[in-house]
Amino acid sequence: MSTSTAIHHRDISYHLHPYTNAVKHEEVGPRIIDRGEGIYVFDDQGRQYIEGMAGLWSVAVGFNEQRLVDAATRQLGKLPFYHTFSHKTHTPSVELAEKLVQLTEGRMRTAFFTNSGSEANDTVIKMVWYYNNALGRTEKKKIIARARGYHGVTVASASLTGLAPNHRGFDLPLSKMKHVSCPHFYREAGEGETEAMFATRMADELEAMILREGPETVAAFIGEPVMGAGGVIVPPETYWDKIQAVCRKYDVLLIADEVITGFGRLGTMFGSQKFDIQPDIMVLSKQITSSYQPLAAVLLGEKVHSVIARYSGELGVFGHGYTASGHPVATAVALENIRIIEERGLVENAARVGEVLQASLRELADHPLVGEVRGTGLIAAVELVADKQTRRQFEPLGKAGAAVFERAHAHGLIVRGIQDSIAFCPPLIITEEQVRDMVGRFADTLEEVRADLT
Repeated sequence: MSTSTAIHHRDISYHLHPYTNAVKHEEVGPRIIDRGEGIYVFDDQGRQYIEGMAGLWSVAVGFNEQRLVDAATRQLGKLPFYHTFSHKTHTPSVELAEKLVQLTEGRMRTAFFTNSGSEANDTVIKMVWYYNNALGRTEKKKIIARARGYHGVTVASASLTGLAPNHRGFDLPLSKMKHVSCPHFYREAGEGETEAMFATRMADELEAMILREGPETVAAFIGEPVMGAGGVIVPPETYWDKIQAVCRKYDVLLIADEVITGFGRLGTMFGSQKFDIQPDIMVLSKQITSSYQPLAAVLLGEKVHSVIARYSGELGVFGHGYTASGHPVATAVALENIRIIEERGLVENAARVGEVLQASLRELADHPLVGEVRGTGLIAAVELVADKQTRRQFEPLGKAGAAVFERAHAHGLIVRGIQDSIAFCPPLIITEEQVRDMVGRFADTLEEVRADLT
């Protein structure tokens, strides 16, 4: 899920930068990406780029996987569309739901399909409210998210998102959505705090909010196993254990937003497995189809599913769904995409090659502009600072990140600037040699930007 986009009109491109400036007007055309091949994309001038962000954290199997094209073509020829309303369905959506449940090793019970992560989190909110209404807990509706968390851009999901640019000008967030602190140890820890102490403080803050709002009004807590669009924030030691304990204590549902971390990104099939998270609800998208087709899934555990199923039976219908929910072409592509991930060992590749990515980036830790290198598996970020000793940030915030983002193109590299953190999230098919090439291009970019900033 991403909010960074561009509105095009003739020769002017209006770029929305959600983590730096609100809108930047440039009298230039957009950079037109024409084709893709493996981890590379090519613009309409023939220039090659390493796609260091897998598009938008999402293209697991590369940009020209013929098996996914063939899966879509076969399904288009057989059944190009059918809905999943009125007790009807089709084979691809049934098989995908079964496969997703199987991949969670029995933790989840059923799947509900949407077209995007934003729609999926919107659906989750409605399901959480429906669940508590079924239990007669009509006041238990508030959902707690985190500052810098990212959960979508629809009215409700954007309210869960903890990024100010997604709220400004939109009259958001909605009142039932609350936010606690971002668990970024490098930026938020107090002097002398260990990671475990910091995690305890984060859990205490969550508990204090639940008690302040009233446990009878707090329905759920939502979080990404590793925060993505907020800056690739890896949770500190013991964080998820302590957060889960607070949720269970006050009967607060735990929602794992795995839109970025699902399907191998962290070196495990799901981020929840990496951090031993036991969610009541999981949200999946992006790498579910390698973004060859729009698709997302909400997975429900038995606790939530059984209540929703009973209540919808009492009401006579579960009054929610989308025309393209479980679209047969999208679900057919997802099934083939997951087969490729499993057959080619891409989860294991993310773990193995991810170690090279993390080590290679950490070799830049002594660079004058580098404040922190963080990440796990095949996702990472390098935070740039004006002063390493004091961790002083650049003014204006985002200045350095924007410079690196733009200059990297000249080195054939696409990364993402999140304020002054440079994010990496390459396709899962990337090799060790390609990782070293990518980091080398980034290092060259960093040196050029350093000369401009100092």
